[in-house]
Amino acid sequence: MPTSLSSLSRLICLGAALLLGQVCTAHADDEVPSLAGKRIAVSMTGTSHYFDIKAFQAQVDEIKRLGGTPITLDAGRNDKNLVTQLQTVVTQKPDAVIQTLGTLSVIDPWLKRISKAGIPLFTIDAPSQYSLNNTTSDNVATGKALAEQLIKDAGGKGRILVFNGFYGVPVCAIRYDQLKLALKEYPQLEIIQPELRDVIPNTVQDAYSQVSALLNKYPRGSISAIWSAWDIPQLGASKALLDAGRTEIKTYGVDGTPEVLALLGQDPSPVGAVVAQQPALIGRTAVQNVARYLAGQRDLPKETHVATLLTTAANLPQVQQLRGD
Repeated sequence: MPTSLSSLSRLICLGAALLLGQVCTAHADDEVPSLAGKRIAVSMTGTSHYFDIKAFQAQVDEIKRLGGTPITLDAGRNDKNLVTQLQTVVTQKPDAVIQTLGTLSVIDPWLKRISKAGIPLFTIDAPSQYSLNNTTSDNVATGKALAEQLIKDAGGKGRILVFNGFYGVPVCAIRYDQLKLALKEYPQLEIIQPELRDVIPNTVQDAYSQVSALLNKYPRGSISAIWSAWDIPQLGASKALLDAGRTEIKTYGVDGTPEVLALLGQDPSPVGAVVAQQPALIGRTAVQNVARYLAGQRDLPKETHVATLLTTAANLPQVQQLRGD
């Protein structure tokens, strides 16, 4: 049965498709099956960031709206806690599990156990072989769009600082690979070695410190851009550039955290672009896929893509309106 979308959701999808040239994979306005009597485990890698909390709350709200009962688990972005959490899920025997994010090499053995226990497994931003359906942004298109904007803004030459601390997270790896692929066509635009490592926790503070230290090493005109696979390190880097008066360097990232969008709206701003995701729509879509599966629809795609919005100063107000920020 097709996915139900509100008028606002359809508007968001249309706007996203126009902004990134993508086809929105949302469905028509039919009813989503009920989850009455169903217990759905919402397993979160963490809920400390904008994407996390929006995707989490949307899942909980949609499960309740469809008459189901959410079982919520939050690992606090700690791999050891996440493994324990996934072990706990098996013993609770829910009607389905939705796992949001996670380093695939860490979580896949435990996702396998959930699947082998006969519990329908769904994921968000975690393309596991054991997942019946992974709801995610089109990260190939996202990574490509971000890389192309960076290259355009830099004029195809210069040097880039890159944060690459979470290549084991599939969505981060895809975005990074798209950057490297795009740069093959621009040999005069090179990544400064060694690459920077973003960390969790204290991501903003750590990125701020790393960039602040490097600004003393690289004088004005020697760095064109700073890239990160998500926008929390971008936030720290942008704040460092502002405090140092180095807004000639532009930052690039993915998610659309409100603080980053606020910096993008400043003049001058160190933020060159951010690809804004729609985490609430992603969360709702994942739950609706669960509902369809439990109602007997077994031909779900391996991945459901939710469109993203390439955001610059030129279209910032439109993006904020589309997302309801």
